[in-house]
Amino acid sequence: MNTEKIATRRLSLEEVTKLGVKDRIFVSADTAELKLPDCYVPAFLTRPGEEFEGGAITARTIFQEEVTCLPDDENEAGIHVADENGSETVEVLQSAGVVLDLALFVPGGDKGSLSALYAAARQAFGADIVQIWRQGLKEVPDVKVDIFEEQVPRGRKGGDNPKRDRRAIDTYPTRADFIEFSAGWKPVVEVHKPVVDDTPTI
Repeated sequence: MNTEKIATRRLSLEEVTKLGVKDRIFVSADTAELKLPDCYVPAFLTRPGEEFEGGAITARTIFQEEVTCLPDDENEAGIHVADENGSETVEVLQSAGVVLDLALFVPGGDKGSLSALYAAARQAFGADIVQIWRQGLKEVPDVKVDIFEEQVPRGRKGGDNPKRDRRAIDTYPTRADFIEFSAGWKPVVEVHKPVVDDTPTI
């Protein structure tokens, strides 16, 4: 486990309310995913501290896990910031690297193309560093599609023509799986139909 000893001080609730979403903080690594009670992990508040309205404060760790804590509860680890003159020295969990979760389209690609791609990645980052966690390879049709978000009908009065907004035009495979759609809306993918302007010209 890769950790670093860092001198910190614990923030009071009043100090936490002055933090912004870009301020680097440390929260307990005793989370649902990590379960490391004696370590801390770098994090950022999910919204400015000045918007705190009581209850728990929510932070997002650099490992993309949301955690809640009560800064003024002595029974909890609280929120810390780096301070050379701080009264505490804590173990802070370091990042081991980054797992890329990509939707990668290789035009005309085959297994040979993937092998060349992995070889280039290993050359850039070092032998045995790049590990393939999962791999999918399938042929895709050359079709241009429209990606809409369509309002989910509520009750029986949804109507036959639900409201929709176009989010993107893409070549299949689509980005629909990676677009964050609004609450109450669903993705709709259709073959692209170019808009034809049939306005008479003089």
